[in-house]
Amino acid sequence: MKTSKKNVRYNILIIFTYIIGIIIIVQLFNLQIVHGNEYLEQANSRLTRETTIKAARGNIVDRNGILIAGNTYSYSVNLYKSKIDETTLNNTILHTIEILEKNGDKYIDNFPITIEPYQYKISNVEKWLDENNIDNTLSAEEVFNIFAKKYNLESFQDEDARKIISVRYGIEKQGYSSMTPYTISNNISDKSVAEFEEQKLSLAGISVEYQPIRNYKYGKLASHIIGYIGKINEEEYKANPNYDINDYIGKTGLEYVLEKYLKGQDGTKQIDMSIDGTTTGEYVTCQAIEGSQVVLTIDAKIQEVAETALKSKIEKMQNGKKSEVNNGAAVVLNVQTGEVIAMCSYPDFEPELFVNGISIEKWNEYTQEGKSALINRSIQSANAPGSIFKMVSAIAGLQTGVITVDETIYDAGVYPKGHNPKCWIWTSSGRTHGNLNVSGAIKNSCNYFFYEVGSRMGIEPIEKYATYFGLGQKTNVELPGEISGTLAGKKLYEKLGQTWYYGNTLSAVIGQAENNFTPIQIAKYIAMLSNGGKKINVSVIKDIINADDSKVDKEEISKYVAQKLGLEETEQEDLEINPQYLEAVLEGMKSVTTETGGTAYSVFKNFPIEVGGKTGSAEAGGKINAWFAGFAPFDNPEIAVVVFVENGLHGYNTAEVVRDILESYFGTNEEVNEDKTVLSYSEKQN
Repeated sequence: MKTSKKNVRYNILIIFTYIIGIIIIVQLFNLQIVHGNEYLEQANSRLTRETTIKAARGNIVDRNGILIAGNTYSYSVNLYKSKIDETTLNNTILHTIEILEKNGDKYIDNFPITIEPYQYKISNVEKWLDENNIDNTLSAEEVFNIFAKKYNLESFQDEDARKIISVRYGIEKQGYSSMTPYTISNNISDKSVAEFEEQKLSLAGISVEYQPIRNYKYGKLASHIIGYIGKINEEEYKANPNYDINDYIGKTGLEYVLEKYLKGQDGTKQIDMSIDGTTTGEYVTCQAIEGSQVVLTIDAKIQEVAETALKSKIEKMQNGKKSEVNNGAAVVLNVQTGEVIAMCSYPDFEPELFVNGISIEKWNEYTQEGKSALINRSIQSANAPGSIFKMVSAIAGLQTGVITVDETIYDAGVYPKGHNPKCWIWTSSGRTHGNLNVSGAIKNSCNYFFYEVGSRMGIEPIEKYATYFGLGQKTNVELPGEISGTLAGKKLYEKLGQTWYYGNTLSAVIGQAENNFTPIQIAKYIAMLSNGGKKINVSVIKDIINADDSKVDKEEISKYVAQKLGLEETEQEDLEINPQYLEAVLEGMKSVTTETGGTAYSVFKNFPIEVGGKTGSAEAGGKINAWFAGFAPFDNPEIAVVVFVENGLHGYNTAEVVRDILESYFGTNEEVNEDKTVLSYSEKQN
């Protein structure tokens, strides 16, 4: 009986298995035979691809949280590679550009030939032709026709062909695929977005995508500190395997230096397309993570005042036509911490113009010989300091004991040794300064006094103390391109294989000879003078804050920046400077601004805060460069301010810029908007 039941169950299982098998066979027959062609056609008409969601770059803010570099979000028009013929591709590109132009939107165009008339819009034509394997004897029109034929555009009017070439040429240089698109236009209008949405079924391969665009809220503000970004080039692409060909990357300034922190982590999304490239759907598979926020040491308000005051002064001098004045720089440092409160260079530039590729016209404007806007003159231009170097010579003389704080030296006009150099007052008026102690020598900027100091001690102590104050060497501020300048002395001459003579010392002691320093070096030197001789580390980075609100360790930042910029720590002898000597030198600087006869007295005589300062004028290359270096408040110094104007004739001219900066910093003429944003300097003047 038990066996019989067992057999029944077994038979039922066999029958059930047989039925299931029949169902599967029927279903397979239905799929493969009855509807096979239908399903195959559907499968072949669909493509699913994963593409990138671009992460927003990290914000760059000032020390008070004011946004300087951030992001706006807008739509871009991208072209993906799809299975369409060349004629369809060309017509799709032309129609896309026509939609953009109709709605006032621009498209990316890096093809260097214009029509009507035919001409090149680049300076190095032969290099470009060589890179494209084209005979350099051909005219612009002939080269245009080569590209038109290459892209099968003979049937198009030249104007339309030129539009299509702009995209086809960009694709050729950059490449694109079914996964990585070529961007035709960024930041398009709502009208264009709507029109592309309406016509998407007829625009094969075209996809309108929402993405972050780098935005510089205050235009040129701090442009040499912030820098700019641009499309990644071939060399950068090879060096950064985690980037794709459509990525943007920091090119200069902190955008370049802190690329690792600012870039963020891209996300991904899936796009469904028909085989002809029409988008049928999309969804996010991994969210993008915004880059880290960089907090600067600068104060946006002080930065704006410094930039505007410097520009205003230079333009005023240009209009006065007293000299050819094209360049200048200003630096404001916290004397205790070395933090950069402001740093500017004139002329400056608009970082946003570089995001989608700067125009040839603007590039030529920014790179004019002798007045390039892309040079950060605060750190990349070294010039003779002239009389603002005399405080170094004074400290060296006092520390070595060749002079005392009370000793007076008589200015006889013409120094009777060496090449018989003259004091400036003798040259200009035939008069002398008479008897002066060290404070009086600084107040009156007496060359004769310092000739005697240099004659007594030689060049070695000057080299020693100038080095301690950071002159002739990089400050290692976290910006690319800083130069070290040169410090005149025997060490330099040994490197050059030359002999140092007595007469060289007489030039070097008053800030001439081979002495050439950057404004940021001078600012560090003045800061150390005013803080009691304490060493400081110059910095523009206050914090880096990750997307999860954690802070990047300061030591990690320092190591990363040093590696990125190839910075080397310089070993310096620790020198203790007698406070009495510092006091005598600083008193001399105070008299420059507070006593009748001081070279900047007329600028600061009614200023409510006591300022220590020194004017300087130095001849170089047929120009007379102007400096002012100062600090305030005198009794409890907070900031050092240095302003340099190339061919500014006299340090007095730069002192006015320093006064405007100090007024803003100490709030002696402060006005604040209701929303507490930066109030432009020009508004304050009206």
